[in-house]
Amino acid sequence: MFRFAHPELLYLLLVIPLLIVFYIVMRSRKKKAIAEFGNPELLAPLMPLLSFKRGAWKFTMILLALLFVIVGVAGPQFGSKLQQVKKKGVELMLVLDVSNSMMAQDIKPSRLEKAKLAISRMIEKLSDDKVGMIVFAGDAYVQLPITTDYSSARLFLSGINTDIVPVQGTAIGTAIDLAAKSFTPETQTSKAIIVITDGENHQDDAVAAAKAARKKGIYVHTIGMGLEQGAPIPQKGNPGQFMKDGQGNVVVSKLDEETLKKIAKAGEGMYVRASNTDVGLNTLLEEVNRMEKSLLEERVYSDYAEKYQYFLLVGLFFVFVEFMILGRKNRHFMKIHIFNSEQKKKDI
Repeated sequence: MFRFAHPELLYLLLVIPLLIVFYIVMRSRKKKAIAEFGNPELLAPLMPLLSFKRGAWKFTMILLALLFVIVGVAGPQFGSKLQQVKKKGVELMLVLDVSNSMMAQDIKPSRLEKAKLAISRMIEKLSDDKVGMIVFAGDAYVQLPITTDYSSARLFLSGINTDIVPVQGTAIGTAIDLAAKSFTPETQTSKAIIVITDGENHQDDAVAAAKAARKKGIYVHTIGMGLEQGAPIPQKGNPGQFMKDGQGNVVVSKLDEETLKKIAKAGEGMYVRASNTDVGLNTLLEEVNRMEKSLLEERVYSDYAEKYQYFLLVGLFFVFVEFMILGRKNRHFMKIHIFNSEQKKKDI
């Protein structure tokens, strides 16, 4: 079998007929210019070094070089062989809190932005594992279905903000239930949920949700976003202003660490508290990597051998030949008449 890695580059071959037309026109003009001075045969002794044949050969070499270089750059690939690829890993659902309290800046630049940065770095370290994302506040939504497409994961992650969920609150239990339903059905793959939240003002039974997930064979880990002293929540669109309660007091968001520890215990997972230096996803990733990895995917695909280098070498060869062909006759070689016996006698 044969194919090109970049077939669109083959359109550059259309330049070759244009160059041929251009060369024919210029050669015709040159002959006409000489003819204006007189009969070309009579003028030939006055131009002993002129050679139209050499010009034609040089032009031919340039065209051949261009042809092979363009074909080589297009990436010709020959032959094919079937290869079987097996991927082993785990399925991982990242459950991210996007409530307003995640905009608190006790963890810089904010709890939410720090979590997003840590998730992005963790995705870069994944190899054959599947990953999905759930966002939640007062309700939960699937942001990214379970996949091995890490580029899409980073793309969806970049669009996460506190406006992505219309209902405010902290429905951790709802988010865990949705995550447990979002794994690949009917597989024996090891599964884990990582909940990233400050845990504040939770409105449902998250501990019961973690227990239910564990009964399905899913581990539930938690990461606490926030420091002990807490921080005020910035107002959207009003830099330097903070949210206030009904009495006009500034609302201070604090990490509910005890709840998150209970959730992790119920899900037989691990609890990690984030800080300004480390969110804790790397620690949990090490824990996930210790889980038994099972066969996630088995594919058979064709592998083609790259042969572009041969075309480029031939192209360089024609460039070298063109360089070696002089545009004019060599005056020294003209004195040599190997097959002219009369000239030999005169020289003697």
